[in-house]
Amino acid sequence: MLFSYNWLKEYVKLPKPENLAEVLTMHSFEVEQVKKVGRDHTLDIDVLSNRGHDCLSHWGVAREISAILDKDLEPLKRKRLKKEKGEIGLINLKIKCRKLVPRYSAIVVEGVKVGSSPKWLKEKIKSVGLRSINNIVDLTNYVMLEIGQPLHAFDYDKIQGHQMNLRESKKGERIVTLDDSSHTLDRGMLVIEDKNRLIDLVGIMGGKLTEIDSKTKNIVLQAGNFDRQTIYKAVKKLNHRTEASNVYSQGIDPNLTISTLERTYFLLTKLGGGKIVQIIDLYPKKVQPKKIKLDLSYVEKLLGIKISTKEIKNIFERLEFKYKGNIVEVPTFRLDVSSQEDLIEEIGRIYGYEKIPSTFPVVSLIPPKRNLEIFWENCVKDILKEAGFTEVYNYSFIGEKEVETFKEAIEMENPMSSEQKYLRPSLIPNMLKNLKDNFRYFDEIKIFETGKTFIKKQAGEAEEKKMLTGLIAQKKGKDEFYRLKGIVDLLMNKLGISNVWYDEHKPTPEQSKISIWQKGKSAEIKVDSQEVGFLGEISSKVLKEINVVVFDIDFEKLTKICSEEHEYQPISQYPAAVRDLAILVPLNIKVVDVLNEINTAGGVLVRDVDLFDIYEGEGIPQGKKNLAFHIVYQAEDKTLKSEEIDKIQNKIIKTLERSPDWEVRR
Repeated sequence: MLFSYNWLKEYVKLPKPENLAEVLTMHSFEVEQVKKVGRDHTLDIDVLSNRGHDCLSHWGVAREISAILDKDLEPLKRKRLKKEKGEIGLINLKIKCRKLVPRYSAIVVEGVKVGSSPKWLKEKIKSVGLRSINNIVDLTNYVMLEIGQPLHAFDYDKIQGHQMNLRESKKGERIVTLDDSSHTLDRGMLVIEDKNRLIDLVGIMGGKLTEIDSKTKNIVLQAGNFDRQTIYKAVKKLNHRTEASNVYSQGIDPNLTISTLERTYFLLTKLGGGKIVQIIDLYPKKVQPKKIKLDLSYVEKLLGIKISTKEIKNIFERLEFKYKGNIVEVPTFRLDVSSQEDLIEEIGRIYGYEKIPSTFPVVSLIPPKRNLEIFWENCVKDILKEAGFTEVYNYSFIGEKEVETFKEAIEMENPMSSEQKYLRPSLIPNMLKNLKDNFRYFDEIKIFETGKTFIKKQAGEAEEKKMLTGLIAQKKGKDEFYRLKGIVDLLMNKLGISNVWYDEHKPTPEQSKISIWQKGKSAEIKVDSQEVGFLGEISSKVLKEINVVVFDIDFEKLTKICSEEHEYQPISQYPAAVRDLAILVPLNIKVVDVLNEINTAGGVLVRDVDLFDIYEGEGIPQGKKNLAFHIVYQAEDKTLKSEEIDKIQNKIIKTLERSPDWEVRR
């Protein structure tokens, strides 16, 4: 809002405009610009929204400056309202919406003279961007800019039946305002109606029908207090903002109306004359000053500095607060002060925040309780990122297409769209969508996600479960099952989990109907006897052109068996030897069965066994498959000789060939 420097100077002694701007910025409001205009300066002050009720006026800002600088404030001259005998009849006022009108004050003035405003008045309103109309209208604008209470003048003789009914508008009613704008009203806006017509859009702008003109002799001067939310909503709906509506929307002190009329009448006697023939003041529920208890020790604790009681009392006196004992009485024009913390803020800003020394707080730094879920989640993310995976984030919703492919999901009551109609029962559906959207840009995709899934229970209840899901995608023809199994082994090993093994997956009849897994290429991930997840290849029925292998692990189970303790195993100083072994076995034989036989026969000298190839097809007998292994031999205390390795290798071969359907290929 624009403020005139010369105007402010009439109420309080001021420093230079630039210095004043700095003072206000440091203690109250930011001054965005200081601009020289003729022999004056205008200050563009960004009055805070919580101070609009007392500082959207020159008097209000002058009062603020007076408190900050501890300077005397020049009182405003007023004239006591006194009713005199007149020749015109009384206004019959009725308020039909009492809750929206805390106070309504007005005076009826007879015998005014309407004409051009004096030079000083024109200059004052022009300095803040308003144009002069006539002495009566200019006076109402001047007083509003001076005190902060909007006023409106009606031509008394244009009010039909001398009736003024203040009520809420009906939907579709119309009014033409003083700026010749026509408005179609919604229900619930405040209006004033005479005998037959709407004559005022309350709190925003007066009606054209009762405007002041050169022929006006008698006026009704209104200074009302109206519900701020009602005015604000009306401004928004009509898209019609005025200086008065800006002030009303902030809220103002209801105790301001009569003093404003007294100030206006004092100036009116010098500008247009007239005598008061009627005084209206409807104030059913008087607003009293708030009383707040202040704890001086809390002042020091909150501000971080000890301010003497004498200084605090002086600050309150400058702010026009009454301070007695430990009770502070807040004047009604300070609607923003309602708590002890508000009082302390007032003390701090008037005292000067720049006077408070900067000191580091002295407190005990207690580390927060360790959140194991977050710790292990970060560990898992680091491991998978090091293995070349990229983390993805998806919404917790899926659409109808995914529900058809996957298991039953929980339907949302108010879905945002058909594609987000259900809570996800698994992380896999959205990850497959990520895959379809991005696979054309890459030869290989390795992604993972951690997040909540939502499973429907029989009793209509929902269970939340946190899952960890990862996948590797390649073009068709490339088998990545064992590669992803190696990633799972790596993950488990780094999380300190041992006794990991893979069991055959046997779907229930219900699961088999909607299974997304490729038959013969899926396994349950187990630790000891507990199932913790699943590893499998996505069926070609779901994805036709892409080979996708997925692991899906119950993250909550995983965190319970993770361990930070790792048993140290020194690297043997003796070299290892690697021998390969290939074996033909029936198609129904599991790899784990062969591994168990090799490890049992090899004993402690077999350090590791890796499956590096599975082959079926040309050159292999029907009903058989070829499994190829790397067998790593190593001793802790010596270098193994070829004869010793051959002996163990032959023992393993004999053990494997005990099964009549197994054949070691030499």
